[in-house]
Amino acid sequence: MSLRLIALNQDLRRLRDEGYELEIRSGYLLVHSIPYVNSRREVCLGVLVSEMNMASPDVLDRPNTHQIYFVGEHPCNPDGSELVQIKNGTKTYQLADNLVANHYFSNKPKSGAYENYYEKVTTYANVISNQARALDPTVDARTWKTVDSAEDESVFLYEDTASSRAGIQAIAARLKHQRIAIVGLGGTGAYVLDLVAKTHAKEIHLYDGDPYRQHNAFRSPGAASREMLNRRLSKVAYWVEVYSAMRKGVVPHEVMISETNVAELSGYDFVFICVDKGEVRQLIVRELERQTVRFIDVGMGINLTEDGSQLWGTCRITTSTPATRALASARIPKVDRDDEIYGSNIQITDLNCLNATLAVMKWKRLSQFYVDDRNEYDSTYNVNLNQLTNEEPES
Repeated sequence: MSLRLIALNQDLRRLRDEGYELEIRSGYLLVHSIPYVNSRREVCLGVLVSEMNMASPDVLDRPNTHQIYFVGEHPCNPDGSELVQIKNGTKTYQLADNLVANHYFSNKPKSGAYENYYEKVTTYANVISNQARALDPTVDARTWKTVDSAEDESVFLYEDTASSRAGIQAIAARLKHQRIAIVGLGGTGAYVLDLVAKTHAKEIHLYDGDPYRQHNAFRSPGAASREMLNRRLSKVAYWVEVYSAMRKGVVPHEVMISETNVAELSGYDFVFICVDKGEVRQLIVRELERQTVRFIDVGMGINLTEDGSQLWGTCRITTSTPATRALASARIPKVDRDDEIYGSNIQITDLNCLNATLAVMKWKRLSQFYVDDRNEYDSTYNVNLNQLTNEEPES
């Protein structure tokens, strides 16, 4: 990916052609071998690390910040005093799981913003390395060396610049080793997929044996075209095609879960249960509890008011881990609701989306992406009261 981006962007290509050591890693631009002076008046080599503001997967926009990270000791003047004119912050900046910076510099141009990455990189490189050249005139950031990319195998087909732009790549990477299963790709399950697909989760396995029909288009993410609906794909095939445009690791299983295949679910790190059949739900729950797999079961109960003029109801998110098995089990429905009308094609996309969002946020809390101060095992959102209620283990 580094070579492609460098080749397609004039400012990066110019840097490379002038001899700078470039690398693209975890959504950041790295410029290696920047000469600098440390506090002991020694000439050392450091690394400039810049965000990358992408206009498209292959084209850089102008930098969205004039600031830059640095790997190494704090650059100094030839006399060993700190180069205070660029100093902004010094601490450990965990930019990604394979990228740690030590300093954050600020050198704002008179125009207020850098026009391109060539201007940004060369400005910082000159400010820092000019001090080193005062001690050793032979040093130069333009080494003409090539850098072997240290980029790990990303699941994405283009850089996750959303995480690097926000400086949360290291946090986002906490999800990358997980193999996730989503059982049921109706409204809520499809939204779970939409949210999980935009994380670094290694694999996302999809289980559903139903076709993707017209009513599903009104309860799921995106906008299915008439032509797509006329292809009469299965739900699994449809969603694999959609998300394979963005990432790898979306694995199809065009089957319903039954006694014959439920054991497959024991091999995943986390399972989202998004089914409306009580018997199937209990089959899955028993297997996952037996295998100590963590899972979230989502449910919805939507009713008509007595006069039939409005809807009311609840969304439920129940989390089962080895520490909350009995508590969660008591909350998970064991039979179908005969009076529930959700099985019809009433379009309640907002509740599907909300249910999925709450479920994925809980998974992220369990994965230490978000802080979890409540440790709730069950959450219920009441539509008519606009109220979210948590059930927490007794302390």
